Amino acid sequence: MPGSEPKRNLTAVAARLADAVRSAGALALEASRNPVKSWVKGQNSPVSEVDIAVDALLKVRLEAIMPEAAWLSEETEDDPRRLSARRVWIVDPIDGTRAFLAGRVDWTVSVALVEDGRPIVAALYAPASEEFFLAVAGTGVTRNGLAIRASAGEALAGARISGPKRLLDQIAAAAPDVIIEPRVHSLALRLARVADNTLDAALAGGDSHDWDLAAADLLVHEAGGALTTLEGATLSYNGATPTHGMLVAAGRPRHQALRTLLCSSDAHRVDDLAHPAG
Repeated sequence: MPGSEPKRNLTAVAARLADAVRSAGALALEASRNPVKSWVKGQNSPVSEVDIAVDALLKVRLEAIMPEAAWLSEETEDDPRRLSARRVWIVDPIDGTRAFLAGRVDWTVSVALVEDGRPIVAALYAPASEEFFLAVAGTGVTRNGLAIRASAGEALAGARISGPKRLLDQIAAAAPDVIIEPRVHSLALRLARVADNTLDAALAGGDSHDWDLAAADLLVHEAGGALTTLEGATLSYNGATPTHGMLVAAGRPRHQALRTLLCSSDAHRVDDLAHPAG
């Protein structure tokens, strides 16, 4: 079962992971102070020389922590041998590359150790805003060393929500008292804002990937929230196709209420949700 290793061992892994992710974030933050070479990959997705440098640093550091774990990263060619591995590092060297290139603060370094499809250790670092999230399955989650908790309650009136605009418009039409918050460009950080109670709920449109989600998934659940599909299914990672559809994250009572609203309002049928809207 996920997290079957003694918690004291995972805590030691988490400490070493934290050091590696902090180093990666420091590298990226320093590089951001100078001109950065970037280009476009795939379907209009930006990538920079800093993404590649951070990816390389993390690969060396994480393989030293757990050599037997497989590797899945946005910036590394996929190795199908990961599919037979029980454990895998899932990495986004810079989640929110557009924000990084634009000089914004809402980009992160995101890493999770996944076991049997579920994250068991996670670190998420937003260097520009000096926020570091760390979680070990079954032990809670911290932000800058202090325990955090998702918001309680189930009311949608007054709930602070962030996500893709078209989806938020659908929610606001059905629940006009919600508070639409500015979009957080790093999807991982947007979800982490549920864990630290900055947001009451966060949404992801279609075509998010394992590396966008795995670390934040553990943060949200360890904070007492839930991150699922509209149907309420918990996500499984390290599949053959590491992509996911529309998702909702919130504290558990509000999570149920929001799923009900989304399903009844047909918001999930908006055409743009099939696109990588984040």
